Amino acid sequence: MAKVFVVLPTYNERQNISGIIDRLLDIQPSLEILVVDDNSPDGTAKLVEEIAAKRRGVHLKQRPGKMGLGSAYIEGFKVALEAGADYIIQMDADFSHDPDYIPQFLEEIKHYDVVIGSRYVKGVNVINWPIQRLLLSYLANFYTKVITGLPIHDATSGFKCFRREVLEAIDLDSIISDGYCFQIEMSFRAWRKGFRIAEIPIVFVDRHSGTSKMSKKIIWEAIWKVWWFRLKSLLGDM
Repeated sequence: MAKVFVVLPTYNERQNISGIIDRLLDIQPSLEILVVDDNSPDGTAKLVEEIAAKRRGVHLKQRPGKMGLGSAYIEGFKVALEAGADYIIQMDADFSHDPDYIPQFLEEIKHYDVVIGSRYVKGVNVINWPIQRLLLSYLANFYTKVITGLPIHDATSGFKCFRREVLEAIDLDSIISDGYCFQIEMSFRAWRKGFRIAEIPIVFVDRHSGTSKMSKKIIWEAIWKVWWFRLKSLLGDM
């Protein structure tokens, strides 16, 4: 049986983390769940430790402070690879990514190298976002596709499944992005290396509890770095 790791970055997700772990293990009891916590002031890590003591397959990687989404995923990917994971799923811990899609991801990854949960592959499937946020996300993906040529509808999706070979082929220590742009960079690098990428339609529902981590810094990073990716690819560096 393939070994599957789910990487969940957290910062102040105490209200959601127990529920998301329960749902994941109810759907797929063999999953290994790795929570990468950035020293959440609300005690997320402490709660995960308590859960891990009672349930198999739950692991915690605690970091000293808030270091960013991209670096959290990279650390989680490295831990999963070292533990022998065949497939690595990345997703949010706030229920905006529905765990019920996990079986579909695991079926599709048998035929592809990267599977992306897409909000835009079949129309627009986003619930509870204000129109400004929705337009920002939709236009960011259009902008990314035009500048980089990346042939996917939802380059900023944070719900993905990778074969281990993809993460091994990408130099994780050379990743320069965070937030939205981290998602774009990972997909772009996989595509440039010739890996097979599939999108499956998902319905994205805005977070159950807590506050969004979106910021102007993350938005501006995505705006200028897609040009950097394009330039680097033209020079043969990506």
